[in-house]
Amino acid sequence: MTLLEIYEKNGISPAVYAFGEKALAELQPRFAKIDEMAELNQGKVILAMRENRVDAACFAATTGYGYDDVGRERLEQVYAHIFGTEAALVRPQITCGTHALTVALSANLLPGDELLSPVGAPYDTLQEVIGIRPSPCSLAEYGVTYRQADLRPDGSFDYDAIRAAINAKTKLITIQRSKGYATRPSFSVAQIGELIAFCKGIKPDVLVMVDNCYGEFVEALEPSQVGADLCVGSLIKNPGGGLAPIGGYIVGTKACVERCAYRLSAPGLGQEVGANLGILPSFYQGLFLAPTVVAGAEKGAIFAAALYERLGFRVIPGSAEERHDIIQAVELGSEAGMRAFCKGIQAAAPVDSYVEPIPWAMPGYDSQVIMAAGAFVQGSSIELSADGPIRPPYAVYFQGGLTWYHAKLGILRSLQEMVNAGLVPAEALE
Repeated sequence: MTLLEIYEKNGISPAVYAFGEKALAELQPRFAKIDEMAELNQGKVILAMRENRVDAACFAATTGYGYDDVGRERLEQVYAHIFGTEAALVRPQITCGTHALTVALSANLLPGDELLSPVGAPYDTLQEVIGIRPSPCSLAEYGVTYRQADLRPDGSFDYDAIRAAINAKTKLITIQRSKGYATRPSFSVAQIGELIAFCKGIKPDVLVMVDNCYGEFVEALEPSQVGADLCVGSLIKNPGGGLAPIGGYIVGTKACVERCAYRLSAPGLGQEVGANLGILPSFYQGLFLAPTVVAGAEKGAIFAAALYERLGFRVIPGSAEERHDIIQAVELGSEAGMRAFCKGIQAAAPVDSYVEPIPWAMPGYDSQVIMAAGAFVQGSSIELSADGPIRPPYAVYFQGGLTWYHAKLGILRSLQEMVNAGLVPAEALE
């Protein structure tokens, strides 16, 4: 069976396949650079595991309180080494990225403190955590106030607005690296470092937390290496490598991470408790695989940008732009376009491929969301997935792919469904 025949059996027409191959021919130099970055980050991970003496004893299961869990402690040392921080908290008890961010914020903000976002409104689910949209147990309910400085129209930082927003009450500044459900650029580590330096130049004792979701291993440095006091993410995104079935991480200064551990467990207990329940092998092996998995996801994102850009759709970032995370936004202009795109991604999945995604009211969002995610781990967005809120400009956010070849297949199938629905004319592929 030929390669073209395999794609045809997976629902891809010869015309769509040929259109994809034309785009790929121009992307090879970009892909070579991504492979170089993956090799660098793979070396960093191996070095951290070697220097922290990871061995078979690290994979043993613990139960109950989880006292003296060598594997848990060693894993946190590995994370601190990779991220260049004093301490790390890496736990299956952290259920998702939003939970990790909530732990970090609630641990390091007290009643009367103010939280500042210098990059505009945060991601939808964090808005209820803060209290922008009222919710029980929000930071607002506990007397933490919130302020934000919006980005300039071109997506750059408004330094004058940020300077005006920082005041005596400003305790913590939160920076979201990725775009979330916004069509703004994602920020490079260098840009984040410049913003941190600016904020600390105004108020040296202010804490800075970076939401690092979707950005790990895309660049040579992480935000924690350019001045962030806390860097937070999810293990079912980049650093879990597709193997971690749950979990999150918080890395940063010893003082900040200790407070996070007390908030996650209980005052006085902190990092001393938290059984691993036999889950550590997937955490270690997923982290080991993460640089190459992230590289495949990056290639998929660039391929998606190249295809849809050629067809006249607005894509953020463009196919030739430098990337700072694995997310690719495509403005499709209609709910029908979002449905067709997500139908294609779902149809290419190894799990639940027969399901057709439909918009629904997901917890934590203020509008219906459509999500394609035929994943081995529920909600894992390092696996091939696409989602977006049903609201103008009707942008879908594509990310993931445990292998480049799966990402390629999914993107081609998304385009095929757009053609099948009459949203992309067949002659546009010629």
